[in-house]
Amino acid sequence: MKSILELIKKSANDERAFVALERIYGLNDQLMYARNITESADYIFTWLSIHFNVDNLTFSLFDIDDNTKSIIYKKGEEFYLDDELTMFFIINTHTNLNAIVSFNTNSKVHFEILQRNYSVIEAAFSQIAPIIQSGILKKNYVESQSIDSVTNVYNRQYLTKHVKKLLSLSKNKTSSIYFLMIGIDHFKAVIDEFDYDVGDKVLIELAKVIHGNISEFDVVARLTGDEFLVSLINTSSKNEVEKTAQKIIEEFSKIEITVHEKYILKKTICIGLTLYHTYESIDDAIKNADMALYEAKNTGRSTLQHFTEIKEEDTIDLF
Repeated sequence: MKSILELIKKSANDERAFVALERIYGLNDQLMYARNITESADYIFTWLSIHFNVDNLTFSLFDIDDNTKSIIYKKGEEFYLDDELTMFFIINTHTNLNAIVSFNTNSKVHFEILQRNYSVIEAAFSQIAPIIQSGILKKNYVESQSIDSVTNVYNRQYLTKHVKKLLSLSKNKTSSIYFLMIGIDHFKAVIDEFDYDVGDKVLIELAKVIHGNISEFDVVARLTGDEFLVSLINTSSKNEVEKTAQKIIEEFSKIEITVHEKYILKKTICIGLTLYHTYESIDDAIKNADMALYEAKNTGRSTLQHFTEIKEEDTIDLF
């Protein structure tokens, strides 16, 4: 806060200090209305770009407890902290997560501008630290309410909320939303024969395989027990979705789970597939995917079943 106080003292007689102070509080006011930590990072980049000619920025969160770093936001070209034209600041949020804002310019002239304004930027980050702290606490709370503790994927409530936001896109454009309901074949036998820890290992491996075969725009949720629900966004065709589903089935069947030194477990999955239609509710679409999964499991291990291919006499009321 020392830098801010110094600027306030100078601002009465120094126009440059007054302008700097005005810019800092302008950023502060803007961040007050940011919806999440990613949007805050975007506002910071825009501010640095407009006033100090910053071209590239990375906003990361460093977990002090785990000694790990996760990138929340990136803009511009790739750069490194030891690059000649790079600066970085650590924003102490007094939580287990500190924010690291690193940025870079594409010219020495612009970097000199950064160097001359170092104290102003430092004062700005000191001023906005409580807002960043609030954003991190909000992020942690949302994740704790939305993420399954075993597999680290979202829960059904989050997925449904996410898909609702995308429905307008699905209605107005040619993009589609598909649901995959994924279930592990004879999962109960794993619990009965071994224990819940081994069951958790199986679930974690399946979550990894699913994530490895979908895009960053798709969402995975764990429902109950061994079932996962996946929403696939902006897929071009049913064919493409089926290829993705088959790849998940095939890759998971090859995964080896170590039970103990002398025993390796391998499991299989079935998948029910359905296309969301604008005339139905999300719950109806999920129910259809669940019915397709039920039929897939009746057919046999490692089976993919499309809801539209189920015969009427085969359907049952699952809810």
